[in-house]
Amino acid sequence: MNIVVLVKEVPDTYEDRKLSLETGLADRGATAAVLDEISERSLEVALAYADAHESTNVTVLSVAPEGTSATLRKCLAMGAASAVHVVDDGLLGADLTLTAEVLAEALRRVSFDLVIAGNLSTDGAGGMVPAAIAELLGVAHMTGLSTVDISADAVSGTRPVDGGVQTVSAQLPSVISITEALPDARFANFKGIMAAKKKPLETVSLADLGVDPETPGVARSIMLTVAEKPLRTAGIKIVDEGDAAEQLASFLVENRLV
Repeated sequence: MNIVVLVKEVPDTYEDRKLSLETGLADRGATAAVLDEISERSLEVALAYADAHESTNVTVLSVAPEGTSATLRKCLAMGAASAVHVVDDGLLGADLTLTAEVLAEALRRVSFDLVIAGNLSTDGAGGMVPAAIAELLGVAHMTGLSTVDISADAVSGTRPVDGGVQTVSAQLPSVISITEALPDARFANFKGIMAAKKKPLETVSLADLGVDPETPGVARSIMLTVAEKPLRTAGIKIVDEGDAAEQLASFLVENRLV
């Protein structure tokens, strides 16, 4: 079985993130870059299955700027067999639709039985890319799984819904997205780190995939304006001089809070 895990490098969630006022994009140089935790959990799902099934091949796939190879090597050190890095200047500021299109073409190129992704990245938090990929590829998709069970020809799992838990399943090939309910990722050991240096890491461009980011007639999102978040202003302080109740009531009425 060929399992492809979609991974993403994101600004460190424990540091303050900044927005570039020139480009409208996240300033990725302002904070340390790390492998998204949900990507690590997605990889763990694939590796856990591979541990029990020797014929399983796990590939990690990422659309990311140059300089992301260290993150992909970390995935290889954890146990992935190979990595594919899509990098191209034409992807700067890519929206969800372009990202999904690029990933779908990359998946066609590497071939897959199962694609595993996180439900939300910690930077964009769009949550739509896995579903868009499945639509473009014409395969089944299951979202937000909190448990996953993979077999030779199918995948199933559960997800919470209002008032209960829903059990879903689909035949392979399929695309699934998982939540943080899945186990934490394993740590890379010394043997894995050394082995990662020799594992294949392929770099491909938009031209290699046959994707044109400027395709006429294809809707793409563009940034119109960007501005810093305004500073918080001081709130109104009510001092009780016998009329605090009246002041509070007036404030609530004026701001339509009652």
